[in-house]
Amino acid sequence: MEFTTFNDMLRKAAWRLPEHNFIYWSDKDRGVTYAQGESLSRKAAGALAALGVTKGDRVGIFAHNGLDYVIAMFGIWKLGAISSHISVLQKDNLEYFIRDSTPKALIYTGDLHDSIETIKSRNCGVDHFICFDGPKDFAYDWSELLDSAPEPPDTKVSSLDPAHLSYTSGSSGPPKGALLGHGYTARATHTIAERLNLCSEDVSVGVTSLSSSFHLVANLLPGIHRGMSIGVRKHWEPAVVWQEMEERGVTFFAGNPLVLGDLFKESLAKGKAPAALTRCISGGAPLPPDLKLGFYNLFKIHIVESYGQSELGGFLAMGYPRREPDTRFYSIGPVLPDRETIVADENGLEQPVGQPGELLIRDNVMLGYWNNPEKTDSVIYNGWLHTGDMGVMDSEGYYTLLGRWSEKIVIHGKVVYPRYMEEALLRHPDVHYAGVIARGDGQEGQIALGIVELYPGKNVTGEELLEHCVEILGEQDSPQQVLVIEKMPMTPTGKIGKQELIRLYGHGQ
Repeated sequence: MEFTTFNDMLRKAAWRLPEHNFIYWSDKDRGVTYAQGESLSRKAAGALAALGVTKGDRVGIFAHNGLDYVIAMFGIWKLGAISSHISVLQKDNLEYFIRDSTPKALIYTGDLHDSIETIKSRNCGVDHFICFDGPKDFAYDWSELLDSAPEPPDTKVSSLDPAHLSYTSGSSGPPKGALLGHGYTARATHTIAERLNLCSEDVSVGVTSLSSSFHLVANLLPGIHRGMSIGVRKHWEPAVVWQEMEERGVTFFAGNPLVLGDLFKESLAKGKAPAALTRCISGGAPLPPDLKLGFYNLFKIHIVESYGQSELGGFLAMGYPRREPDTRFYSIGPVLPDRETIVADENGLEQPVGQPGELLIRDNVMLGYWNNPEKTDSVIYNGWLHTGDMGVMDSEGYYTLLGRWSEKIVIHGKVVYPRYMEEALLRHPDVHYAGVIARGDGQEGQIALGIVELYPGKNVTGEELLEHCVEILGEQDSPQQVLVIEKMPMTPTGKIGKQELIRLYGHGQ
């Protein structure tokens, strides 16, 4: 494989397309070419090395999306150090991530300084603090460090070396740091770029957090493989981003289903989609079927659905940017060629076509959970990574997700999964978010409880939503109750917080 590390990817893109646009930071109307990006990341490596960062050290990034974030990552990687990405939405839990990853340096944005002061006062072991937005008391100024940076050391970084810590969303327990390596993540994102048919003429914008593995493997790294003009943004503002996409000629957009739903509504309100947009990739949560169909029918835009985990550094399966036959239109897509995947029963034996089971993956997965060998051994054994996700494969090799094994609902001895019920709820025009959980019931053991948050100003009742589900799925396959709540709990990566729903509503009246 030509690309063995992330450093190789950027260096070769800068060699091929030195003057081509690399990163555009639309919040501040700043951009750099590939040659400038390579030069700036070398400065970042030199600056961090001068502070004592060496190969294998962790450097935390606790920041909003921006050009500086991308440059910092590549500076860290050039030293063979490990970038530890912490979501800004985790500021109340920042100490947990710092004590877990033990970074030598912590880079942050100025509006988060209060949280950084707390970390410093508690002596969490961070040697150096660096602020992207100028000097702050004890913190170095990022720009000054780059301006005075010496040449970086000639560190040998191989495809087998770790690159970054990607923390799980915490949707099914405390976040764990999945340690991802250079080589297999580079290969994975190369296959993603090929399946999406990306090229240097493509222009993207990414609004999901750079702290999430989804942004890295859906927008940034595939874009570098193809020498794209890659956009990053701090804030998701549908009307503003729609206009940016129109003006910049954005052809490719990466987002979770909630963001894509907002983009669809903005396009409906304007009577058209951004003119150059041809394809989007969705990830992080199931994509409502009507949204995928609506983008295609009204705007001829392909929504490519993907399925991955923080533990993969890529995707297990994803679709193609094309109109699939009706029988496969709503599936995720086939596996990617960089890893082997099977559907297995509880004994790890491969299931036949059409039979549901757990998705297992072999080759090109995480190096392990950071400082957590027991958790690593609980998911990687007998040569396979056990995803905990249930799915089914058709005769063409296309996968459909059913839900987490931990989210299964047992009704009268029958195991059901929430996805189809959640999709049915989302088909109601008043429903913004929908989650289905098991609720304890004295007579039946468990019932399926649908929980929804409505769009502002809507007032459909739970009883009406239950009737809506029955019309689509039939009574046997619908939730037994639907509860309307004011605010849906969310994880920092934009997923519905199922564990919080279970805690609040999963134990009977």
